Amino acid sequence: MLLDPARWPTLILASQSPRRAQLLERLGLPFQIRPAHLDEEASNHLAPEELAHTLALHKAQAVWRRGEWVVAADTVVALNGVLLGKPASVAENRAFLKRLSGQTHTVFTGLALILPSGRAVALVDAAQVHFRQLEDWEVEWYASSGEGLDKAGGYGVQERGMVLVEGIEGDFYTVMGLPVRRLWQLLAEEGYFSGEKGGAA
Repeated sequence: MLLDPARWPTLILASQSPRRAQLLERLGLPFQIRPAHLDEEASNHLAPEELAHTLALHKAQAVWRRGEWVVAADTVVALNGVLLGKPASVAENRAFLKRLSGQTHTVFTGLALILPSGRAVALVDAAQVHFRQLEDWEVEWYASSGEGLDKAGGYGVQERGMVLVEGIEGDFYTVMGLPVRRLWQLLAEEGYFSGEKGGAA
């Protein structure tokens, strides 16, 4: 294994999420950001788990160029099988929070890795999130902050939204938007840390 991160290939992150970039930085992985621009609503007819898988893979495929390692992820929130996307307004964010209050919902994060050869590996990690019973003033406080407007489900577990959550069954980072443990394992399995070129096409 090449233990010097300076010798690891540069990953292409097919996302403009500052949270995903922050997690890659914490791991010391060299990366560049190249967001994929997809019509995500075109796939909303899919089941939540399939949607997370499909969007992550499509994002990675949209930006990949031969010889590159590309990472993409997509997070989907579902309550009783019903998708809760990114709220379009403070009012919709308020409605999402009221639906989530006192309930358990599922967060699916799809993760896709495309190797330099073009071979793709994709998976979905899921976590159960238990929300507290929220007071009306808490719903108003959080929705009015605007923090949830760019996040699936309308909240960010790593920011102010941390006070809304009673517990998590599964990987916290899956809820945050990037299952870093699964990503690290994939990179190791595919030869990234050994300086390999990513296996056969």
